[in-house]
Amino acid sequence: MSKVLVIESSARQQGSVSRQLTEQFIAQWQTAHPADHIQVRDLAVEQVPHLDANLLGGWMTPADQQSVAEQRALALSNTLTDEVLAADVLVLAAPMYNFAIPSTLKAWLDHVLRAGVTFKYTETGPQGLLTGKRAFVLTARGGIYAGGSLDHQEPYLRQALAFIGIHEVSFIHAEGLNLGGEFMEKGLAEAKAQVAQVA
Repeated sequence: MSKVLVIESSARQQGSVSRQLTEQFIAQWQTAHPADHIQVRDLAVEQVPHLDANLLGGWMTPADQQSVAEQRALALSNTLTDEVLAADVLVLAAPMYNFAIPSTLKAWLDHVLRAGVTFKYTETGPQGLLTGKRAFVLTARGGIYAGGSLDHQEPYLRQALAFIGIHEVSFIHAEGLNLGGEFMEKGLAEAKAQVAQVA
């Protein structure tokens, strides 16, 4: 039995293409792997605070010297990190906002990219500690960006995941969604077909 952690980051609850892809992924994964446990964390519903002095203090201040705010920040970061540590499969659902990922997803990454927990520094450089996991990234984009210079989404997420040791990453892009007509239909259809293949 595997554990699947799904991270939703679309600001929209209705009409979100990334949520459509996630819903399809979960349904097909459950059919193919009925014994697996799937956990969904929705960053639009349960927002994660951005990196601040309280979180830094929680990481760096001895436990007996932490303020109440630092303790709370650390407790949340521990919860988010424990979820990633426990997962065998990570699914990130991310619309493209201004050529990159939603700030809510960046905030989540800031909580779980933790020195000594999900990566460590060595004499030869940083080393990811989350080996043996795989990830799927489901994106929704108004234009067509894959492979282009304006795509700061896929390169960043590939680097962030590799930094913590997750190198087996599959990206599925629903592109051209704001171009109308056949562009939108083709982009969504191709993405759903790819989800069906991997899930």
